[in-house]
Order: sequence, then C-alpha cells, then structure tokens
Amino acid sequence: MNPLILVGAGGLARETLAAARDCFKVLGYVDDNPALRGRDVDGFPVLGPIDAISDYPDAQVVICTARTTDLAGRKRIAQRLALEPERYGTVVHPMASIAAGTVIGAGSVVLAFVAVTAPQEIGEHVVIMPHVTITHDDRVSSYVTFAARVALAGNVSVGEAAYLGSGALVREGLSVGAGALVGMGAVVLENVPENEVWAGVPARRIR
Repeated sequence: MNPLILVGAGGLARETLAAARDCFKVLGYVDDNPALRGRDVDGFPVLGPIDAISDYPDAQVVICTARTTDLAGRKRIAQRLALEPERYGTVVHPMASIAAGTVIGAGSVVLAFVAVTAPQEIGEHVVIMPHVTITHDDRVSSYVTFAARVALAGNVSVGEAAYLGSGALVREGLSVGAGALVGMGAVVLENVPENEVWAGVPARRIR
C-alpha cells in the first residue's frame, strides 16, 4: 500500500482517514495548528506543520480542508505545496458506487454511499461527502465541495471551488458558478452566478 499523509487534522481528515486506511498506509496528518503538534488523532500522529510534507517525499498527499468561510482553501494549500499531480492520492470509499469509466481527479475524496450514475470526469481536489448523487453528463470542476446528500440532476455544471451545502438539490441543465455557495437544503431552479450565496426553497440570491 502507498504511504499517505492527510493535510489538516479536523473532521474531514478523520473521515478521509476512515475511507483510506484499507487502501493506503496512512502515516498521519500535517496541520499548521501548533496545539496539535505531537498529538494523536484517531490513533494517528500529527507529524508537524503543512510544510513538513517535504520530509516525506515518497508519501502521497490528500488535502482535507472544507470550510464555507474559505471556499478556495484547498486550492491555496495546493498552490503552496506545489507538488506534482502524481503526489496526490485519490481516496474512494469502498462503499461508494462509481460508474465504470468515471475519471476522478488527483487529490479527490469520495466518501461512503456516493453514487456517480454514469461515466464522467470529476476534477482534482474535489470533496464528495456521504450520500451525494451525481448523475449523467454532470461537469464537476476542481476544488468543489459537496456536503452530504447533495443531488445533481443531469447535465449540471459546477464551477471551481463552489460549495454545495447538505441536502442541496440542483435541477437538470443548470450551472453553479465558480466560488458560489449554495445553502443547506436549497432547491436550485435557476443558474447560480459565480461568487454568490444562494439559499432557500426555491433558492434565491442572499448576497
């Protein structure tokens, strides 16, 4: 099994650890929070700050951060690390259902009970939390975050670093722009422009 280091030691990293431990040799976490140095999180050590990745040149890496207050956080960390694409691991939980022929980009995390129903390409450093449904002809750009139970109807486009909150539904043929935030339980019935926050049933622009 390939060695793996998780960037971040919060909730998403712990979820990723649970999905990865059967297919990677997990070495531990790196995190810039000095209070975490030397601690164990779910039985694995915090090895040092993020820059300590350079001490493990043979390990693959997954960036495990996802915050509604920092939608571009994973992208910023990836730019800081400046690793070659092959250094990034891709974690797919064994209980995810991924259509044959689907291409999942480097550094992405797919958790349990995700369903990708037809072959398609999913970008790099995408986080897909449990019970998400991605259907035919969707287009998911890099650094997107899907919280639990999001559902995309067919032919939906999701732009770079967009964040779809838990239970959000997006109607067929629409787009969610880059950097957009869709609130929990929103029902999206029209295109969401870049860098806007939408919420409600039906979803409307908040800011």
